[in-house]
Amino acid sequence: MKHLLTSSKASINRRSFVKSGLTAATIGTGLLATGPSLFAREDFEKERGGLSKGDAALLRFVAAAEILETDFWVQYNELAGIQDSEVSGGGGNSVYSEKFEAIDDDFPQYIHDNTDDEFTHQNFLNAYLASKGADPVDLEPFRTLPGSTATGSSGKPRLTNLMQLTLDTSWYTRYRSSTHNPDLDPNFVFPQAVPDLAKGQFTAIPRTDDDLTPDDHLQAIVNTAMFHMPTIEQGGNSLYPSLAQRASSVEVLRILISIGPTETMHFQTWSDLAGDAPPLTDSTNGLTFPDLNAPPLGGEDFETSLIMPEPCPFLSRKLPACSVIRPTETNGAAMGALKFLTDMGLFIGQSSDFFRFMRRLAEQADKARRHCAD
Repeated sequence: MKHLLTSSKASINRRSFVKSGLTAATIGTGLLATGPSLFAREDFEKERGGLSKGDAALLRFVAAAEILETDFWVQYNELAGIQDSEVSGGGGNSVYSEKFEAIDDDFPQYIHDNTDDEFTHQNFLNAYLASKGADPVDLEPFRTLPGSTATGSSGKPRLTNLMQLTLDTSWYTRYRSSTHNPDLDPNFVFPQAVPDLAKGQFTAIPRTDDDLTPDDHLQAIVNTAMFHMPTIEQGGNSLYPSLAQRASSVEVLRILISIGPTETMHFQTWSDLAGDAPPLTDSTNGLTFPDLNAPPLGGEDFETSLIMPEPCPFLSRKLPACSVIRPTETNGAAMGALKFLTDMGLFIGQSSDFFRFMRRLAEQADKARRHCAD
C-alpha cells in the first residue's frame, strides 16, 4: 500500500492520456488532469444538464473498476471461456478449460457472459460520462503487465495480475452468518473458507504450459480461480449500493442501482460453483482446499448448498434480522474497494503512477456528497 500513500498530484502529463473517439475498451481521456479542466464549473453543469463533481467522480471510479475487472475476465476467457464475436481474443486452453467443465458443463459460457457483461459496463459508463461532457476513464497507459504465456493466451499486455493472488475468502462465511454483519460488527473476524489462499501468492491461470501438470497442481489453479471469481464479484456486490448512497442525480442513482444487481447475479453464480471445488492439496506448494461440508468445518457457516444470503442484523440490532447485501457502509467505500483489490495482489507489478492515479479516483469518489440535484 505504500504506493497508495504517496501524493495524489499527477506526475503524468495529461496529454499522454488523450485519445480521440470511442474505443471498444475505453473512451476518451485520462483523469490525472488538475484544475478546472477536470470538472466543468457548477454553473456550466446546471445550464448544460451535466453532472455534479461528486456524481462524475462516482461514475469515474466504478468505470475504472469495471475496466480492471474486464481485464482479468478477458484473461480467464482467453484460456477457459468461449471466444466469439462478442468476446474475441485467445484460443482456449483445452486442458485448463476441461477442469472447469468437469465442475459444470456451462462453465465456459458463464466465463464468456461475465466477461461480456463487464465490457458493457465499462463502455456504458464511459460513454455516459462523455455524453455529459465529463472526462471518461482511460487506463491504457497502464496496460504493461505480462500475462500468461500458456497455450491459448493472446499474450497481450495486461492491467491486472492473476498469477500472484492472495485471497480473502471470509465472504463465504460472512454471507452465511446469521449473527454478524460487518457494518455493525466491523471488528468481527469471519472465518476463511480456504485459509491457505490468504497466506501466500497463488496463480489462478496457468502461467506457462508447465503449469498444466501435475494434475493436482492444475486442479489447485482452477480451484483458486473458482474462489477468485466470487471474491471479486462480492466486492462489486457491495460497492455499487455503497456508492449509490452518495449520488445526487436520480439518473446517476439509477445507473448505480441498475448495474449493481448484475454484480450480485455474478456473485451468486460463482459462490455456488466455488462450493464444488474439489478438496485437495497441491503437491507442488502445499496449497490445501478443504472439504467445506466435512468436520472440522461443516455446519451452516460452511455448508456448500446454502447459497442464499442468511438474514442478519441490519442497521440496528433493535430491528428484526434481514437478508441483505453486506457491507454497504458508504464512508470510505471507494478507498476500501481499492485496498481490497490491492491487498489481493491484483496489481503486483504496476507502477507508482498507477497507484497514484487509482488513489485519486477513490479519494474523489469518497468526497462525493449527496445533494438535491433533480
